[in-house]
Amino acid sequence: MDLTTLDYIVFFAFIAGVVLFGCSFYFRSRTSSAFTAANGSLPSWVVGMSIFATFVSSISFLGLPGDAYMKNWNPFVFSISIPVAAWIAAKLFVPLYRSMNSVSAYNYLEVRFGYWARAYAAICYLLTQVARTGSILFLMALPMNYMLGWDIPTIIVVTGVCVLLYSMMGGIKAVIWTDAIQGIILIAGALACALVLTFSMPEGPKQLFDIANAYDKFSLGSFGDSLSEPTFWVILIYGLFINLQNYGIDQNYVQRYMTTKSDKSASRSTLFGGLLYVPVSLLFVYIGTALFSYYHAQPGLLPEGITGDRVFPYFIIHGLPTGVTGLLIASIFAAGMSTVSTSINSAATVVLTDFVNRLSSRKISEKRNMIILYSTSAMLGAVGVIVGLLMMSVNGVLDAWWKLSSIFSGGMLGLFLLGFISRKAKNPEAIAGVVVGVLVIAWMSLSPLIPDGSHWVKFRSPLHMNLTIVFGTTAIFLVGYILTLFATFRKRLEHQK
Repeated sequence: MDLTTLDYIVFFAFIAGVVLFGCSFYFRSRTSSAFTAANGSLPSWVVGMSIFATFVSSISFLGLPGDAYMKNWNPFVFSISIPVAAWIAAKLFVPLYRSMNSVSAYNYLEVRFGYWARAYAAICYLLTQVARTGSILFLMALPMNYMLGWDIPTIIVVTGVCVLLYSMMGGIKAVIWTDAIQGIILIAGALACALVLTFSMPEGPKQLFDIANAYDKFSLGSFGDSLSEPTFWVILIYGLFINLQNYGIDQNYVQRYMTTKSDKSASRSTLFGGLLYVPVSLLFVYIGTALFSYYHAQPGLLPEGITGDRVFPYFIIHGLPTGVTGLLIASIFAAGMSTVSTSINSAATVVLTDFVNRLSSRKISEKRNMIILYSTSAMLGAVGVIVGLLMMSVNGVLDAWWKLSSIFSGGMLGLFLLGFISRKAKNPEAIAGVVVGVLVIAWMSLSPLIPDGSHWVKFRSPLHMNLTIVFGTTAIFLVGYILTLFATFRKRLEHQK
């Protein structure tokens, strides 16, 4: 079944509506405070929905159903850790950042260790956001190309321009309010798809669960103690660390803590956004399982060669009623657009607060601040589009880059935890911890790149890749903490003498 006129109307109405709505905030975001923190005026439910939408990219929308279709519900274990991370963020991180009254997530690192730590984290963040923006644009274009037949470069450029337009003109208000709308559309699309699948089984909904049970599709994975396989425990601990990183030091999230009216509202929005992802991710893996049962019961409906991540896009085009198909395509776009707009606004904020204002010898005028925010947003959006286009031909290089980006982000989290937990840790201990931790993360991240026949194959990491951030972050903290204990003990001995 090809897309109908109604499907195109639904899809294009959504895109046009989001862009126009986002641009409408232009006249309310003419100051740097409004552009970066909305003057602390946004409702907690809107901010919470924005946190949720930022978490869900178009890759989640397609990847989770694809994984569940091929395997089981093991990816859902990642979501189980989110309530713990969200609770820690609401109780510890949110009050910390709001008490410092800085829109930058990395101001805290300067307070603890000096400007070098702030600059290190900010540079790592900017690099990862450029790669993230390009990746989302490219990976969002792939299913659009498959479903609609549109040219991939055109999709990347047009999507990038649309998102850049409203995120640059409307600032954080536009980003958060459009995120909220996109989050609602995303949930509505997923629910519609799940309902259609459930009630389209030849013998009714019970058949769906019978087939899934017979093939162990509801399994959460092995509960064994292996550290080289994606067991329940490996995914759970990985989820806890990566979500602590998201809620604790990621500018995308920390900036949102500053947009609400009070500490209580900020904490409430953090919990709402984090907890909402749990049932929605459950909905995604259910869709994957339902797709398996649907096509297992009717194998003639699925052409040969369509498998994995391509099954859900195929169903969207050929298995959904008129109008609902347009809604699902809009949902995929919504997931990608919310992630990209967040990266553009937050990265521009980091450039202004962590570099321009921080390093300027005199106070910069409000007009100059806005010029910097606008120009930086445009530049970062353009670079993101270029990276997305480059991905079409240099996938191998970018795979390596993603491994390097995990090195940077792991170092950021370990440094933050050292400063937060160990009040006595100083510069030397922090630098030593970061060096050791980054080496651990580099070893684990780059091990898969060693060829099988290479002399260096014996130095490969035996641990699952998901544990990279776990061991790297732990190494940074432990090295820094132990060196701090030694330094404290030495000072005591000197004092006694």
